[in-house]
Amino acid sequence: MVRPIDRHPSILGTLDWWTIIIYLALLIFGWISVCGASYTYGDTDIFSLSTRSGMQIVWIGTSICLGFVILMLDDRYYDTFSYAIYAGMLLLLFATIFNPHEIKGSRSWLVLGPLRLQPAEFAKFATALAVAKLMSKYGFSLQRGKDFLAAGIIVVLPMLFIVAQKETGSALVYLSFFLVFYREGMPGSILFTGIAMIVYFVVGIRFEAIHLWNTPTSIGKFVVLLLVQIFSAGMVYSYCANKGKTLHLLLASLVLTAAALGVSKYVFAFDVVWLLLASTAAFVCYFLYQALRTRLTNYLYIALFTLGSVGFFYSADYVLNHVMEPHQRVRINVLLGLEQDLAGAGYNVHQSEIAIGSGGLKGKGFLNGTQTKLKFVPEQDTDFIFCTVGEEEGFIGSASVLLLFLALILRLIHLAERQTFAFGRIYGYCVLSIFLFHLFINVGMVLGLTPVIGIPLPFFSYGGSSLWGFTLLLFIFLRIDAGRNRTRM
Repeated sequence: MVRPIDRHPSILGTLDWWTIIIYLALLIFGWISVCGASYTYGDTDIFSLSTRSGMQIVWIGTSICLGFVILMLDDRYYDTFSYAIYAGMLLLLFATIFNPHEIKGSRSWLVLGPLRLQPAEFAKFATALAVAKLMSKYGFSLQRGKDFLAAGIIVVLPMLFIVAQKETGSALVYLSFFLVFYREGMPGSILFTGIAMIVYFVVGIRFEAIHLWNTPTSIGKFVVLLLVQIFSAGMVYSYCANKGKTLHLLLASLVLTAAALGVSKYVFAFDVVWLLLASTAAFVCYFLYQALRTRLTNYLYIALFTLGSVGFFYSADYVLNHVMEPHQRVRINVLLGLEQDLAGAGYNVHQSEIAIGSGGLKGKGFLNGTQTKLKFVPEQDTDFIFCTVGEEEGFIGSASVLLLFLALILRLIHLAERQTFAFGRIYGYCVLSIFLFHLFINVGMVLGLTPVIGIPLPFFSYGGSSLWGFTLLLFIFLRIDAGRNRTRM
């Protein structure tokens, strides 16, 4: 007699307990950090609900209950109701724009009596479900413009609503979905273009005011335009498979630039940037000519990349200096090292660096951090909570926390790769990308390496919305993973 296939294996037997253990460890370390960051000399009860450490216990408890409820639901619900959940969350985000409560200049919070919720934190899992649902559809391909546009719209819509709530930092998190797109077949040229734009902006703005060899040539503009030509020549090799043309373009660019620099330095001083602009325009004309002659559309795309790179750099420079508000411009200048402003835009980062540096190798001990206890670091139990880890637990504690996050990231990669259905794999990589973005940006801004955009550190920053949001993201994936071998009807 043939035994029937078990269509409903025990959830306890299929659940990934290693990830659960890492999750619980992060919650414990997170509570210790919130306690250290919010503790004030003289407090007698850190467990009282009148303190932030006490309330964080409530958020942790409710998060664990939320995770349990998610695990009890059928994993197929998340696939079936993906679009409905996404549509409902979009409506909530849209309604939040018009709420009358403004907290710290942002309208991103819904106030329900004593409870405050931030829908932007929950929109992440809803967007991840919708992206996974769309991209797992039969015949879907990011190589097709129509499919790529549809996936892009799903990601961009919540971003627009969140920006309208004056919560730009939370909106930028959605850029992490493009890492998923790349994993699932998005052309590498799109990701490369995004990275190139960041390089142009940072290098160009950072060194724009510095002149090369006492000539009128701006180092920032000079380097950016030279990089545009080098990148464009490299794309000819990558996408047109023409090594000869690549070498000729690189040689022409470097020889002409070197000759112009020599003339500017030793004969008569002039701005070499103008010559680079002219030669870049020549590059564009050459690519257009090759596109017409060879009928290869890749040459047309390279021409658009070259032209767009120059246009982006000069428009970014204009926006920074003539469109952005003064406080926004100061933040960018502080990040790029153009200004100090230790009493203004650079104050948070400066105090955070002092707190982390003062921790040394082993730290000052639990509740013994002076920078955090004396409240020198603003937002030290939310966006800047990692500085508390550095001050109280030192380098060893900070490294341990980062290793714990690394273990979570590696585990998520393993779980995503073992999925038997595209929906689970894509959703898993969405979760992974969101966690990576939060971790990299949050720790980076505390160390002064990335912009201060105000996003929480997963499972560490104080607050219910972020903790519930990250729990939803993770436990939905754990439930999908637990049902990966389910027999589908």
